[in-house]
Amino acid sequence: MDNKLSQFGHSFQIKSIACLMTKPNFLEQIYDILDENYYETDAAKWLVNKCKLYYKNYKKQITFDVYKVEISEVESDVLKTAILETLKEIYNNLQANDLDFVQNKTLDFFKNQKLKNAIIKSVDILETNGEFAEIKTLIDDAMNAGIERNFGHEYLTQIEERYVENVRDVIGTPWDVINELMQGGLGSGELGVIVAPAGVGKTWILSAIGAGALKNNKSVVHYTLELNEAYVGLRYDSCFTGIANQNLKYHQEDVIKKLEPIEGDLTIKYFPTKTATINTLEAHLQKFKSFGKGVDLVILDYADIMRDIGYAKEVRHALGNIYEDLRGLAGQFEIPIWTASQANRSALDEDVIEAQKVAESYQKVMTADFVISLSRKIEDKVANTGRFHVIKNRFGPDGLTYPAKINTNIGGIDIYESNTPDGQEQQLKMNNRDRVIRKILSDKYKDLVE
Repeated sequence: MDNKLSQFGHSFQIKSIACLMTKPNFLEQIYDILDENYYETDAAKWLVNKCKLYYKNYKKQITFDVYKVEISEVESDVLKTAILETLKEIYNNLQANDLDFVQNKTLDFFKNQKLKNAIIKSVDILETNGEFAEIKTLIDDAMNAGIERNFGHEYLTQIEERYVENVRDVIGTPWDVINELMQGGLGSGELGVIVAPAGVGKTWILSAIGAGALKNNKSVVHYTLELNEAYVGLRYDSCFTGIANQNLKYHQEDVIKKLEPIEGDLTIKYFPTKTATINTLEAHLQKFKSFGKGVDLVILDYADIMRDIGYAKEVRHALGNIYEDLRGLAGQFEIPIWTASQANRSALDEDVIEAQKVAESYQKVMTADFVISLSRKIEDKVANTGRFHVIKNRFGPDGLTYPAKINTNIGGIDIYESNTPDGQEQQLKMNNRDRVIRKILSDKYKDLVE
């Protein structure tokens, strides 16, 4: 068996360093047995050594920014050039499709080296003093090398941790009534879904959630699979200024003034419909991590038009896979993810959209932590009204319906308790609308029968 990673080739070694920089669980597992001397080039050895030292001191993955500082202290120009070239290769491989394979193979290699060295040392011990207890300890340590160190929540000894006020690290929505239902908002590793028919305002709701997080100084990544990046940016401008989308070009100074005090960060990234997979989003988020940029919230508009990496034949199975992978992504990066889902066409005629109206796959509802629907008939669009209905809520009650004031010209969305003055006002508008429609239909019926 070859004692060097060179047996797998240069590209493999580059990708293994990329894994060390982007996969925290992998680095935690392999740290104790990771040895830079098994790498082929001096540049790779230097990079792995710095990665180990940084993790030892800070218990975090090293970033490109840290490497930039460390490289400035390298005295040899030849080594410095080689390190920079290797870093470029690593950057270009952050989105490689085989990183999971490389991770597993690298871990197996170092575990095997640890075991082989233990066996060789055991032979020497056996020939000198025959201490079997020492041999057993060596072999046991080697067999346990590279195992998962996080056992989970220790129920009897970690009682206080369950009662810490911020046990869920949440990011709230712009609506107090929804935050109260969710015990503060959507938490790390959780998935929230907005269900609505086409054209009623799903993108506006997602933008409003993103804008609310920005106001609270959070770092938001908004993925758009339909609208281009600049157009989504205009919707955020409307959310912050209250200026109609089509009139923003006449009020650029007002937009700049409104955005000046915001300390949060927003990145809008477009991927063409049905091209983005869960791996696409993972690779993009890994880039943020590799450059030391935090991400607090992900908005995805929207999951139904992603591409399934499982190649399921039926649409419902493909959508089920996508939503499960999406929630897994939220857990992997420990961030909340909001997305939207299409409702059936029949939902256009419903005052309240229930779970059975979710298009194609009920697995969406089963997977998500919080699901809320929006119903808006043509009359609601005219009256700027709508009904939000809580389909699922892991954090509290569901089955509740809330009247809302919705103006998609300016991105204005307000959700009210039914018993508040504002809620009663919106409900009255909807009731009057229904009475007017019934009267029109009744008059038409009378004309027909007379």
